[in-house]
Amino acid sequence: MRRLFTGLFILSLTIATTRAHGQGCVAIRSTGGFSTNAKDADSSAKWSLGINNRYFKSLWDFIGTKKQIQRKLNGTSVFNYQYTMDLAITRIINPRWSIMLDVPIEDNTRSSLYEHNNVGRFQTHSFGVGDIRFAVYSWILDPVKAPRGNVQVGLGLKLPTGSYNYQDYFHVTDSTKRLGPVDQSIQLGDGGTGITLEINAFYHLSPAFSVYGNLYYLSNPRDVNGVSTARGGTPSASAVANGSDVMSVPDQYMARIGLNYMVGRFNFSAGVRDECLPVHDLVGGSDGFRRPGFIISGEPGVVYNLKKISLYSFVPVAIVRDRTQSVPDKITTQLTGVYTHGDAFFADYVVNIGAIIRF
Repeated sequence: MRRLFTGLFILSLTIATTRAHGQGCVAIRSTGGFSTNAKDADSSAKWSLGINNRYFKSLWDFIGTKKQIQRKLNGTSVFNYQYTMDLAITRIINPRWSIMLDVPIEDNTRSSLYEHNNVGRFQTHSFGVGDIRFAVYSWILDPVKAPRGNVQVGLGLKLPTGSYNYQDYFHVTDSTKRLGPVDQSIQLGDGGTGITLEINAFYHLSPAFSVYGNLYYLSNPRDVNGVSTARGGTPSASAVANGSDVMSVPDQYMARIGLNYMVGRFNFSAGVRDECLPVHDLVGGSDGFRRPGFIISGEPGVVYNLKKISLYSFVPVAIVRDRTQSVPDKITTQLTGVYTHGDAFFADYVVNIGAIIRF
């Protein structure tokens, strides 16, 4: 029974642990932690603190699934260096119910030529608190009566606490700079109040092996947030015509499935992760500038469990990267009769390192 409650407790932290902030220009701000079973952890804990550190560097430009290698060769690549520390505090009310508060702190840098009139490669930055989220979780089945497998459902509220109009200086000439909003991919928030739905599940195949699955969906009803995409300048006529002159407030989702193998204090896992920023939202409009796309990754991971602390590392490695056609792309295609499909830069892999502390 002790092992049962410990396993359920750790799994209840699955979504609260890490924050997937995209893999480059696709500004995904969903959550997706780890799913594991601890053997000797303290099951009497009523609180937990999850500290996740996530870092990646975007490397490759994609239009659809086609890698634009020429951007690398001619030196016009855009590089995003993104670091997020997520602090997730969870209150375990009883074996069935828990509540969670997630506070992300972000430090982002973007290096490009085109945003600075191609007069040279310069950087823009953003730093601060991102969008804070509250969530309530409950197991569908009574954990006492369902020790082998269970499903947890979570409902949450994402608040627009992160700056979605963060500004920095862009070079107009070698000696002249202009203040304007940074690129959407490194904004700290999206400007929308959203509703999150989560489903977490596990099933024990044997004492050592178990399977897990997670689904997270953020619905952002707000259409656009009014922030200009012109970097402090005047939007182009084409941007006004297709609606990309202001930033969109998109939905996003994350799905994971995998296998755990537990030996001693270690838990090894292998899974697949799908992170997506869709072209169209479930509720509300889908206008404005967004870089829709998805990343399917293989996700190896390892967790080391102590009595009150679990240490972990997860490194999703991209298998498929697809920058899909946005609403403004489709509008431009209709207006001009010429097929238009924007691009986005993606990382090869993402590093997640962190800990869960129980008290």
